[in-house]
Amino acid sequence: MSNETFANIWDAIEQDPAEAENMKLRSHLMMSLEQHIRSKNWTQAEAARLLRVTQPRISDLLNGKINLFSLDTLVNMLVAAGLRVAMRVSEAA
Repeated sequence: MSNETFANIWDAIEQDPAEAENMKLRSHLMMSLEQHIRSKNWTQAEAARLLRVTQPRISDLLNGKINLFSLDTLVNMLVAAGLRVAMRVSEAA
């Protein structure tokens, strides 16, 4: 067992650096959307209607089922929620 240190849990879990970056982005978008839904006190049914998805999709989101959501889907849901997504690209450390 090694004592490696990682900047992010996804860096520790994922073998592929590209997949780790994808997971970091997806988790950030999911948390932002969940926070927005909770701040608006939307029920799952209300959130589903407003975000143009099904109630089970909202349940999956709120239960953190990250493997069920693509970046495209999350961006579409955030925009439907009235949020703006900004992106920054920089060189790897």
